[in-house]
Amino acid sequence: MIRFFYNLSPNPMKVALCLEEMGLPYETVPVDTRKGEQFDPGYSAINPNGKVPAIVDGDVTVFDSNAILLYLAGKTGLFLPGGEPARGEMLSWLMFVATGIGPFSGQCVHFRHFARDGGAYATERYTYEARRHWGVLDQRLKDRAYVLGETYTIVDMAVWGWARMVPFVLGEEAFKDLPNVKRLLDAINARPAAQAAEALKGRHTFKAEMDEEARGFMFRAARDGA
Repeated sequence: MIRFFYNLSPNPMKVALCLEEMGLPYETVPVDTRKGEQFDPGYSAINPNGKVPAIVDGDVTVFDSNAILLYLAGKTGLFLPGGEPARGEMLSWLMFVATGIGPFSGQCVHFRHFARDGGAYATERYTYEARRHWGVLDQRLKDRAYVLGETYTIVDMAVWGWARMVPFVLGEEAFKDLPNVKRLLDAINARPAAQAAEALKGRHTFKAEMDEEARGFMFRAARDGA
């Protein structure tokens, strides 16, 4: 059985959706990052980068959410497009999520909601780039049901993890400018696998407070004076 190291943030949730969609049996192993559990030696041996998610599948260990999606799709042969042109598109858009949507949305959240010193330039920079990336994706979805066309793939799962958070990333009115992203989100939310993934919220209790201890673990550069 796959051991799935997770919390409820966007990247682990996209893996939860993938596991549910593929019907793979898995054991959840909570990693409470606000308590610093990502730095425990046992977990560091699984993911030296000290982030979630990660999976252990027998003798195979995979960390980074998009790497896990590719691994699971390769393992099962599910939710992959057919043909080399479509494979090229899949890799391109999956990396667009991995290197654009995720990082810029994450930094936007940090500076809009958690940075103590304001960081006006950083807030403006990351908000602009997050909005720009979501706009690119919205345009892509203008005449397609899913990111790669009419076929639901792991790329859509990767998008779903972050699309759930768009109002927190860009503000409550953000979906007014991203109608096609909202349509995709609603379509995936209606799937039983998405509902099962969301139900993980009731399986374990994670620390909710962003207190001094949590800040020390989550924002170590600030703690260390870097």
